[in-house]
Amino acid sequence: MHAQNGVQPYAHRCRVYYEDTDAGGIVYYVNYLKFMERARTERLRDLGFAQSALVGEGLLFVVHSAEARYHAPARLDDELLVSAQVIELNRASLRFRQQVRRVVDDVLLCEGQFLVACVRADNLKPRAIPESLRTAFAEQADAGPAKAGE
Repeated sequence: MHAQNGVQPYAHRCRVYYEDTDAGGIVYYVNYLKFMERARTERLRDLGFAQSALVGEGLLFVVHSAEARYHAPARLDDELLVSAQVIELNRASLRFRQQVRRVVDDVLLCEGQFLVACVRADNLKPRAIPESLRTAFAEQADAGPAKAGE
């Protein structure tokens, strides 16, 4: 799970609980989206930005679009490693590439890309990502060149 520029992408560890599975003990497909959401949230927290504080500043991050591909099932009690790598940083949005891997054997279970928009909390209209957050992502060197004007 190395980024193309050699920097290890951020990864969040989690475990599969009974509530995450179907009757056969296999993770229900939509729960991978929850695991990836948690990894994005923890990525922000790791950079020093709690979502609760951002809401207090009048901004939200909302998923604009999601794409997921499923490769192999996770099962009850599996420990997972969920990456959250910013691959595109625009004026009012971030694009994340994410993978869910089983820790014990590093098997790729699910992967996807998510376009996350920064919006005003009061009217849900797009707004610029705060400069402090843009700088934090740039300093982590896991974003490609930012696209101007987007």
